[in-house]
Amino acid sequence: MANANLATPTDLNDNKVKNVAEALNGILADSFALYLKTKNFHWHVSGPHFRDYHLMLDEQAAAILATTDVIAERVRKTGGTTLRSIGDIARHQTISDNDQDYVSAADMLAELRRDNLALVETLRAAKEAAEAAGDNATDGLLDDWTDQAEERAWFLFEAGRTG
Repeated sequence: MANANLATPTDLNDNKVKNVAEALNGILADSFALYLKTKNFHWHVSGPHFRDYHLMLDEQAAAILATTDVIAERVRKTGGTTLRSIGDIARHQTISDNDQDYVSAADMLAELRRDNLALVETLRAAKEAAEAAGDNATDGLLDDWTDQAEERAWFLFEAGRTG
C-alpha cells in the first residue's frame, strides 16, 4: 500500500481495497498505452477517409486521456499509490504497443477496437474487485469508463465496415 507519508484515510478494508488500487493501476497503464496508440494512429492515418479517421481518433485519444487523472486520483483516495513513470506504465500495461512503420487505416481501426474491448474486460474485472471492497465510488466510475470504451469500440467497428 501507500508510503506512510502518503497514507490517505479511508474506511475501506485494506486487503480488498489494495486489489482495487492494483486493478485501477492496471487500467491507468492500459489507458496511457491506448491513448498513445490512438494518438500514434491519429498522426499516421492515411487514405480516402483520412479526415474522418483523423478527427475521430483525436476525439477518442482526448477522451481516454481525460480519464487518466480521475483514475489516478481514485487510487490515491482509496489509500493507494499510483504509477510514477513510463517504465511503471510498461510494467503494468496489458495493451500492446504498435511500433510498425506503417499500419493501414483498416488495421488501425480493427486494432483499436480490439484494444478498447480488452479494456472493457479489464474494467469489468475491476468492477468485481470494487464491489467486493464495498467501494461504491470506484464501482460507479467503472460503469462510466466501461460505457466510454464500449462506445469507442462501436465507433471504430462502424467506421471500419466495408461494403
